[in-house]
Amino acid sequence: RGFMLIHKLQPLTDVLDWLHHFWERPSTQRRIALFLLWFYLLALTGVELKRMGLYPLWLPQPPDSHFYAIHMAFTLILAMEVMSLIFVIPSSLSQSMGKQFEILTLILLRNAFKELAALPEPVHIGFDNIQAVVEIGVSGAGALCVFLCLGLYRRIARRQRFIQSPDMRMRYVMSKKLLALSLFVIFFSFGVYDLVIHLQTGKEQHFFETIYTVLIFADIAMVLIAQRYMPCYHAVFRNSGFVIGTLLMRLSLSAPPLWSPVIGLFAALFVLALTWGTNLFSPHLEPEEKGGGN
Repeated sequence: RGFMLIHKLQPLTDVLDWLHHFWERPSTQRRIALFLLWFYLLALTGVELKRMGLYPLWLPQPPDSHFYAIHMAFTLILAMEVMSLIFVIPSSLSQSMGKQFEILTLILLRNAFKELAALPEPVHIGFDNIQAVVEIGVSGAGALCVFLCLGLYRRIARRQRFIQSPDMRMRYVMSKKLLALSLFVIFFSFGVYDLVIHLQTGKEQHFFETIYTVLIFADIAMVLIAQRYMPCYHAVFRNSGFVIGTLLMRLSLSAPPLWSPVIGLFAALFVLALTWGTNLFSPHLEPEEKGGGN
């Protein structure tokens, strides 16, 4: 029965594999980079046209600050990274956690650039906008610290072979692929919906807050899926600890600008300590490698 189920679900996992391969192709990444550059230039042009009174009234009106273009460009970069996070879910939990680190650094940098919108044009610093400068510095420093934690994490991360049976490992990877495919559909659907609402109303939607809330529930689902195939204590402890780390990263998004880097850095340090501890006391360690590990 298990093999029949795997055979029936294989087309769905093949769709995810094709999407992942297409997304990771160098040609696709080059096109995305070119799109981001043109989008940034068009956003700058739109702001300038509005300041000159030439911007079409039937289009959503951008703010008057040119820094808005920077904010929008980094928002798109963040969306691309979230897409990559979804595709890395079928890989080992340690690989997925590394991608979470990467996204957290980009979030903090995005928050720093977002604060630029509070500065006047031309730029000058006074007592009325010094808080924006402090928040930019704190977000940038937080991103740097998390980046350093990412480097340390990748040095100590190990894949742990809690699943010995090839058949069970195949089912585990397939379960993660189905979860990733579901998240891709949700991501795409919310993205299209929020874009349509934004074009109709001109209001900024809470897209990332919604997606990160969905990812929290997906993290819990990952723990339950993993527990089915890895019921031993060390595996449950490690997997649940990783979810606590990702939960703290998600919660840092809704924190005030000065607290967001602090919570994000604490999450990174927590995951580092968890990884070191499980490496020291857990069995079945292997060097970290690509693939659908545990």
